[in-house]
Amino acid sequence: MVNWNEYLNKAISCKCGRKHQCNIKHVDIGTNVIAKIADYIKEEKFENICIVADIHTIKVAGDKVYEVLNGIGRTYSKFIFDDEELIPNELNIGRLFTHIPNDCDFVIAIGSGVINDLMRFVSKKMNVPYAIVATAPSMDGYASAVSPLIVDGFKITYEGLGFPWAIIGDVDILKNAPTHMIASGAGDIFGKYICLIEWKLSNIVNGEYYCPEIVKLMQTAVNTVAAAADNGIAERDPQAIASVMEGLVWAGIGISYSGNSRPASGCEHQMGHFWEMMFLQNYHRHDIEHGTFVGVAAIVALHVYKEAVKLLENSDKYDTKPFDKAKWEEKIVSVYGKCNDSILDLENKAHKNDIEKSAERMKNVFAHKDEIIELMKTLPDIDVMIKRMKKIQEPYMPKQIDITPELLRNAIVYAKEMRNRYGVLQLLFDCGKLEEVADTVCAQIEKLS
Repeated sequence: MVNWNEYLNKAISCKCGRKHQCNIKHVDIGTNVIAKIADYIKEEKFENICIVADIHTIKVAGDKVYEVLNGIGRTYSKFIFDDEELIPNELNIGRLFTHIPNDCDFVIAIGSGVINDLMRFVSKKMNVPYAIVATAPSMDGYASAVSPLIVDGFKITYEGLGFPWAIIGDVDILKNAPTHMIASGAGDIFGKYICLIEWKLSNIVNGEYYCPEIVKLMQTAVNTVAAAADNGIAERDPQAIASVMEGLVWAGIGISYSGNSRPASGCEHQMGHFWEMMFLQNYHRHDIEHGTFVGVAAIVALHVYKEAVKLLENSDKYDTKPFDKAKWEEKIVSVYGKCNDSILDLENKAHKNDIEKSAERMKNVFAHKDEIIELMKTLPDIDVMIKRMKKIQEPYMPKQIDITPELLRNAIVYAKEMRNRYGVLQLLFDCGKLEEVADTVCAQIEKLS
């Protein structure tokens, strides 16, 4: 078991030259750890407690939380979202502001991704600490200081919000989560194979800050979850489920240590967010877990990287193409629909697609070509990853989650425009090969069974 006290609520001097800090007071993952909330409440003398949950999560853990509070003689208020499918949007943020009492000094949130993202935002704005009682090991945001929220139909990641005061991962609850939610958590972790490579790639090409020590922590978490997927997750072994939850918490800590989402989010998350936005905008669907989108996108990204290696190995010089901004803007409006303004604004501010910037980056790519090729070759084998995902019933093909060939291609070509962040998709764009690679990968994905 992890001794979380070694990593939490303290400044840690790192070999990278920075001090890392994650201001979470408590992390408890194990059997019957929900009872520890009582000690934490008494320790901090919290008196005015509010419980936040939805109609599903309250059924999973509500009785245990009530028992804890009743056992220490604490009265409490509660707000239970009555939505069948809760959306992390501005409406529900407003509902929390409305229903959490003004004198509240501590919130116990019961849920997973959506509840946690909403509560993190509100906690920061209200200056009220909260604990998250996890109901499923389904996503990597438990220990994060960022919240991806849907505002005006566009998914925006709000950074610098702060952390939950405590994370409670009671394995007796987590192991009974729906299969697709457990698989989603594993899929989210598998995406780290990609983002860690992307982070190093940007370090090589752009000189972006990079911390090998954070990477080591993340790689350990990924490898542990991979081992659990190979043996234990499908059987709901308590230790395997605990390993998934620990890996998800590590992802958030990595984000905290680095100061941004680099250690946990790369092109696999960009593509996953793109599909989420398209599903919300065009189909009003919220029934697919974030980690499931990420897991599928990770398989797509592995194919993209395989093609990028071939391209670099067979190229002696780089080439760039002029950026036809007017044509690009027309395509962005078509692809992103009503969410296009944010994409266009980002390019107008960052100018990341300008030919001069593309040429400078490609110059650096070819100056370090051999190193980059070797880096890309450290990614896991596609067939091994697919076998692993099959075993835990995690989707690995776009069509398994209703992603059409058009949505697949658009994600490869245009998802990178959501962030000013360098990775393999920008590399391929810079050398004028992104659409060609997208067509190749789409054909490969179509043949998967």
